[in-house]
Amino acid sequence: MDLSKYIKDVPDFPKEGIIFKDICPLLNDPAAVDYAATLFAEAVQDKNITKVVGIESRGFLLGILIAQKLGVGFIPIRKPGKLPGEVLSKSYALEYGEDCLEMQSDCLTAEDNVLLHDDVLATGGTAKAACELIETTGANVAQVSFLMELKFLKGSEKLHKRSIHSLLEY
Repeated sequence: MDLSKYIKDVPDFPKEGIIFKDICPLLNDPAAVDYAATLFAEAVQDKNITKVVGIESRGFLLGILIAQKLGVGFIPIRKPGKLPGEVLSKSYALEYGEDCLEMQSDCLTAEDNVLLHDDVLATGGTAKAACELIETTGANVAQVSFLMELKFLKGSEKLHKRSIHSLLEY
C-alpha cells in the first residue's frame, strides 16, 4: 500500500508559503491506518519496547494503535496544564519564543524502553524536547518514529544520537 496517496498537500496553510501535509485522508481509511500502525510496530520488534509515548496531539492518533499492536502502554506528552497530578516539564526554544511539554511524573521508570511517536518530523525541536523529557525519568528512547519526515527542514540533525524511523519522506 502506498501511504503517500493518503497525504494531501494543502497550500498556504496555516499561513502563506507553507504547504501543509494533511493526514486526514489517511485517518479516514481504516486499512491505511492499520497498515501504518503495523509497519511502525514491525519496525521495533527487536527493540523490546515497554511503552509508546505520543506527542500532542497528532502523535496520539497512531501512537495508541502502535502501543496496542505491541501490547504495551501508551503515555501522552502534552502542552502545559492538560495533565492531572504531578508532571515533569521540558521547555524548549521555538523560532520565535519558547514552548513547553509535560508528562505525568510516574508513568515511566529507568526500566522502560520507549518508542516516541509523532506525525511529522519538521525542525526537530519538539521531538528533541520530548526525548529529553522522557530521559529525565531514566527511561531509554529506543526509537523515534514519524509518519513523515520533511527532510529539507533537517530535523533529524537535532535527533542525531537517536534511531529515527519515518514511513514517508518529503
